[in-house]
Amino acid sequence: MTEKNHPIVELLEQDQRYEFEAYQFVRDALQYAQEIMQMPVEGGAGENHISGQQLCEAIRLHGIEQFGFLSKLVLNSWGVYSTGDFGEIVYNLIRIKHMKKSDSDRREHFDDVYDFSTAFEPVFPNAGSDDS
Repeated sequence: MTEKNHPIVELLEQDQRYEFEAYQFVRDALQYAQEIMQMPVEGGAGENHISGQQLCEAIRLHGIEQFGFLSKLVLNSWGVYSTGDFGEIVYNLIRIKHMKKSDSDRREHFDDVYDFSTAFEPVFPNAGSDDS
């Protein structure tokens, strides 16, 4: 009798671009968006669904909260270099039924949502201005 691998194990074998941690982080960021950020429900009917752009923003904020200045470095170490990679991860999770999509969702909704080179940099208030 052959033992069937868990769908995520099969996914990691089929698509080796991203580490397991990247998939888990995207799933955690979805939960963060819905529970912590209380992002609005899209589409009504009691369905908890956010857009690709909203998920990218939740991932950015969750990354900064979890990893601070190292967010971009951590994501890069998992194979993630752009918001388009988040789309690839989400659609891989949809394919194995670990995430859902609405009829209006498109993979390209994740493309170029923000620039990875600056999105995870800290923003400092203008406390040291020369106005004194």
